[in-house]
Amino acid sequence: MLDAKLIEWLRDKYKNLVAELDERGRRRWAAVEAASLGRGGIVAVAQATGISDRTIRTGIQELRAHDPLAPDRQRRCGGGRKSYEALQPALLEALDKLTNPTTRGDPMSSLRWTGKSTRTLAAELVSQGFQVSPSTVRGLLGKLGYSLQANRKKREGKQHPDRDAQFRHIHERVLRQKRRSEPAVSVDTKNKETLGNKKNPGRTYEPKGQPRTVDTHDFPDKEKGKAVPYGVYDIHRNEASVSVGISHATAEFAVTGIDRWWQKLGRRRYPKAQRLVITADSGGSNSARNRLWKLELQRFADRTALVIEVCHSPPGTSKWNKIEHRLFCHITRNWQGVPLETHDIVVESIGNTKTTEGLEVHVWLDESSYEKGRKVSDHELEECVIIRNNFHGEWNYEIHPRLGNNR
Repeated sequence: MLDAKLIEWLRDKYKNLVAELDERGRRRWAAVEAASLGRGGIVAVAQATGISDRTIRTGIQELRAHDPLAPDRQRRCGGGRKSYEALQPALLEALDKLTNPTTRGDPMSSLRWTGKSTRTLAAELVSQGFQVSPSTVRGLLGKLGYSLQANRKKREGKQHPDRDAQFRHIHERVLRQKRRSEPAVSVDTKNKETLGNKKNPGRTYEPKGQPRTVDTHDFPDKEKGKAVPYGVYDIHRNEASVSVGISHATAEFAVTGIDRWWQKLGRRRYPKAQRLVITADSGGSNSARNRLWKLELQRFADRTALVIEVCHSPPGTSKWNKIEHRLFCHITRNWQGVPLETHDIVVESIGNTKTTEGLEVHVWLDESSYEKGRKVSDHELEECVIIRNNFHGEWNYEIHPRLGNNR
């Protein structure tokens, strides 16, 4: 029977050293102690430390070997349990076939319409006769070069051959305005927001364990309505105006927002301005094909005596409109996780949007009602003074004030 004092002495000694030893060091220390105790030493050290007797014997063999381990190795080559892929040579190939994008459209694949989680992949491999677990599949996927990834929005469909040329044209027109100390703005409508105690994506700090509760469903509340922000971003000054509408995102609403920016901010910032450059995307209320957009801009030009020059981004490139990444993304970040219950909350959240680059946002609530589906006759459009640019006149055009209209 082993001496209890000896076991306790070995246990205390091991506890004092174990934090400083790696796998190889623990094995070698246990082997040295066992060898020094002689008969029964292996059993004593194993009982005191919890190290297996087989490991201790391996350590003793290493001490007696004429070809000791290299300093950078913990075990001899070939030591340890064989890997799953070594025991099952076809495993990696089978997993790659299940995961490879080229096989996802295979109509004969049982995983064609199945989310390929590690659990699902492991179950499929087991059905093929392999022995593998979900955690092992996760490690094997890493060896094959796979990782969890979300979809990335990069494919923009068929690109117009003059897409880059149009962007250069817009850049040149904006720079020209800056050199002349005249205004250039980027405009667009932000996503409509349904008002009420609705879930708003994102997170915000709340007392621990007390998340704010919101409605289970996001059905529109007819009494509270919706908020329709239309932004006008002053490219030169990093300053923005936002009109928060309560009805529809029409061209009339859009031009009213531009007019409000001019009356409240623009004409004070640019008292000698004779031309206003507006950059916009090619869809929505400020679409290049929207007749009402052009008619309302004509009336705006008549009221202000400004030449309105409009440059539209090519179709399918709205995300490159400056207002998207200079203003709207910051508004979204500012109100993340906050239910937009009322128009006042929307207005306050937008007005408090700031950035380290000095963005300043002015916001107004537009309680007017704007009619959808207003038609513009051919006669009304013909009376507009529209001068199309030689380069893609459908995207680039000027609207001049009509004679007899004063500032």
